[in-house]
Amino acid sequence: MFDARLRPLIDPPLNAAGRWLARRGVTANAVSLTGIAVGVAAAVAIAHSHFMLALGLIIANRVLDGLDGAVARATRLTDFGGYLDIVGDFLFYVAVPVGFALASPANLLPALLLVASFTLTGISFLAFAVIAGKRGLETAAHGRKSFFYDTGLAEGTETIAIFIAMLLWPAHFPVIALAYAGLCLVTVVQRSLAAWHSFAGESPPG
Repeated sequence: MFDARLRPLIDPPLNAAGRWLARRGVTANAVSLTGIAVGVAAAVAIAHSHFMLALGLIIANRVLDGLDGAVARATRLTDFGGYLDIVGDFLFYVAVPVGFALASPANLLPALLLVASFTLTGISFLAFAVIAGKRGLETAAHGRKSFFYDTGLAEGTETIAIFIAMLLWPAHFPVIALAYAGLCLVTVVQRSLAAWHSFAGESPPG
């Protein structure tokens, strides 16, 4: 919901940093892989109840997630880069609740339901992107991307805010996780209605 609104604020410094890294030979894929490793490390820290360490790693992961696209825009966007970026995102989104599930048995069911809701959200996002790409649809709301990004109520900004809340108040993880799982399901419904409005009864051009 807030991703597109934050773009004008975060893109200029990220793009400047991306150009700086590109001039020094750093590739977008290297940044993506580093971000994936940092995200997994955050989940491991959560599993061992090192919540403040995990908070720092999550912030680093998100910075790297923004930088890989900035480096790509400073050089060139590739299909594999887009693939690696989205796989890294969803690996991170799943790894964090899994870390909480390993930290405490009381977190297991809420974490499972949150992962299930992330799965449905991801499927709706990617299915929309595939069909939108097939029809030649484009959007610049989330910046220049390798494929179509549809908006939703629960997006990256909201997810990171929820993860931070979980780390600041880990004892309340079950309540926070269940509430956000519900918000993710609302997003799936929202995106499905948007798909019906955009695609139902129409044939792709050409």
